[in-house]
Amino acid sequence: MKRTVKRSVLSALTTLGAAISLTLVTSPQAHAIDMVECGPSDFLTVNWHIEYGGSWSTEKSCFANAGEFDMDVMGTEWLDSISTGNNRVQWWGDGRWQPDTPIGKNTVYTFPNHPGGVALDWIRIL
Repeated sequence: MKRTVKRSVLSALTTLGAAISLTLVTSPQAHAIDMVECGPSDFLTVNWHIEYGGSWSTEKSCFANAGEFDMDVMGTEWLDSISTGNNRVQWWGDGRWQPDTPIGKNTVYTFPNHPGGVALDWIRIL
């Protein structure tokens, strides 16, 4: 009887260990997005501003692959435009992912160009 219980417990622990190892190995990366050189139109292109210390600068950043990227640098960031390329996209600003329904592929969004117009903290490719 003890031998049967021991085998059952050992078998259950082996199965549990295998299941845990497969779960850990196959977990997706949360931040697989890559900043890339702007070029092909299938990349996500973000035109944005940074205001810091009373002055501001214009930035252009391009991204590939699904994931999230922290755009929050020192100061205040705001969007000028997003060109989604071959991606579905959202940005985090004002405490939520926007828009509620991701921007579709091959779409250009243009925003008012004034400080604090459309807040930008994160960008996400789905």
